Amino acid sequence: MSRSGAVQPRGRRPWLRHPAQAVVVAFLVADLIGTALLMLPVARSGSGGADPLTALFTSTSAVCVTGLSTVDTPAYWSTFGELVILSLIQVGGFGIMTLTSLLTLLVWRRLGLRSRLTAAAETKSLGPGDVRSVLKGVLLLTVLFEAVVAAALTLRFALGYDESWGRASYLGVFHGISAFNNAGFALYSNNLVGFVDDPWICLPIAFAVIAGGLGFPVWLELIRHGTRWRQWSMHSTMTVGATVALLLIGTVAVTVGEWSNPATLGSLDTPGRLLAGFFHAVMPRTAGFNAIDYGQVEDSTLLVTCLLMFIGGGSAGTAGGIKVTTFLLLFWVIWAEVRGERDVTAHGRRIADRTIRQALTVALLAVGVVTAATMLLSVLTDLALDAIFFEVVSAFATVGLSTGITGTLPGSAQLVLVALMFLGRLGTVTLVSALALRDRDNLYRLPEGRPLIG
Repeated sequence: MSRSGAVQPRGRRPWLRHPAQAVVVAFLVADLIGTALLMLPVARSGSGGADPLTALFTSTSAVCVTGLSTVDTPAYWSTFGELVILSLIQVGGFGIMTLTSLLTLLVWRRLGLRSRLTAAAETKSLGPGDVRSVLKGVLLLTVLFEAVVAAALTLRFALGYDESWGRASYLGVFHGISAFNNAGFALYSNNLVGFVDDPWICLPIAFAVIAGGLGFPVWLELIRHGTRWRQWSMHSTMTVGATVALLLIGTVAVTVGEWSNPATLGSLDTPGRLLAGFFHAVMPRTAGFNAIDYGQVEDSTLLVTCLLMFIGGGSAGTAGGIKVTTFLLLFWVIWAEVRGERDVTAHGRRIADRTIRQALTVALLAVGVVTAATMLLSVLTDLALDAIFFEVVSAFATVGLSTGITGTLPGSAQLVLVALMFLGRLGTVTLVSALALRDRDNLYRLPEGRPLIG
């Protein structure tokens, strides 16, 4: 009813009732536009345009910053096609960093007073600042890292590999953007295998992958507080700490596992092996570049890589997976239960029960999706189970690593991977925001039940 007392007609319900729905629709539209552009004859280096499935798979892989491909990227696509892929990578990476940061702000503002005061202490990097500052911060961070890495790679391609400055600049910009956005697309048919022992190529790319995977909130806090880690929020402390620990564990596991394998690290000298071990501990953090043939690695390396891919990187960054904060939070839950403690605590703080339930929901749903997809692909193909599982985890975690089976999969299996990439890129974002925004208090509580466990 209006102020004059007249009854106003009921408005139509908005089509997109939840902000997370807008995120999904935005990425879907970008994916479809990319598919249409890649189907144009000008996008392919050969005659005629790409078939719809190849275009859809490549577009989804690019906009979801995954890196899986059913075709040889530099051989199949023209320069126009490569630029379309690069644009989709940039849109996908910038979009996910921006939208997840803005969703964090939205969730923060929808909380009650007590929860907002707690959130203010734990999310110093993303308080109730306005949207413009978030957009500006993500843009500046993206441009800065991509420019620095592109410049370093350009110099190396020009001075170390006798590329013309124009070609070197193109290679530097493409791989710099692909690396920071954790996409894993490369302009070489064997990805980065030819640079396995070149630190001037591998280290800048690894640096960009780590930077993009930490997430905007962490970088904003690092800029404000530097190495004064006692002033960091719990989120930044957990993200940086888990990232360093997983990189160390991954480096040791890959280096030791492949040290004597002549098909991977065995033919390199000691510095080359150490560099390659570190590089392939970074890439499963959802980048997807490879400088060794994953079809030739030991089973132990495949398993470690699957675990690293599933965990992923930081929230509100370009990395995928269930995120390191989710994984670390589950560890603290187990630790508290083993010690018989009533509350789950970390870094001098008690973790809210609702946050624990959200972490369990994300992790268990991810396990369910990966399991179901692995079973489905085992029915659709006759490939080995370990190769299928590796491919499924890589797609869901938006990594892009492969044992080489992607292009040999039938169309139905490729569509499953398309769904996995889209779900893995946006599933956790939409799920967590939806759970947080549906927070409500019950007016009553039922009697407690205690079913037998174990």
